[in-house]
Amino acid sequence: MSRIGKMPIAIPAGVTVDVAENNKVTVKGPKGTLERVMAPEMEIKVDDGQITVSRPNDLKRNKSLHGLTRTLINNMVTGVTDGYEKKLEVNGVGYRAAKQGKKLVLNLGYSHPVEMEDPEGVETVVEGQNVIFVKGIDKEKIGQYAAEIRDKRRPEPYKGKGIKYAEEHIRRKVGKTGKK
Repeated sequence: MSRIGKMPIAIPAGVTVDVAENNKVTVKGPKGTLERVMAPEMEIKVDDGQITVSRPNDLKRNKSLHGLTRTLINNMVTGVTDGYEKKLEVNGVGYRAAKQGKKLVLNLGYSHPVEMEDPEGVETVVEGQNVIFVKGIDKEKIGQYAAEIRDKRRPEPYKGKGIKYAEEHIRRKVGKTGKK
């Protein structure tokens, strides 16, 4: 039995959850609305302040989808109540980040500044010149956009220059040694 899948999801105050046909789940909360079509095999029930997900049988596909479906719905509920946030750090001499309207402008040692447009439902906030916060209600979109920002200049192992997640640890390498 899926340990995660069988746990019920508590619906906080101010949040409404609707399950339409084809398992289309709509979650409305104080921060916004999220919609997602879940796997049709899963049985999603909303009753007395909690959501339960159950599977019809123990086929491998259904076992896999059970925990996933529950986690996706839980992420939607958390997103519309608290929201999500990822913190990125820009390290390197002359490397900096700035915000121009809805554009994130990054100076990363290239011959040109890198400009990135904030996607729908995602907001970036620059603190100082080297800390970027990616905020929003959809966990998947935030993770994807943060990964795209990081990909513009990944941290390198010798000096640690580049864009890294705040909680990420960079394995450092020893540089060249002189002749003997």
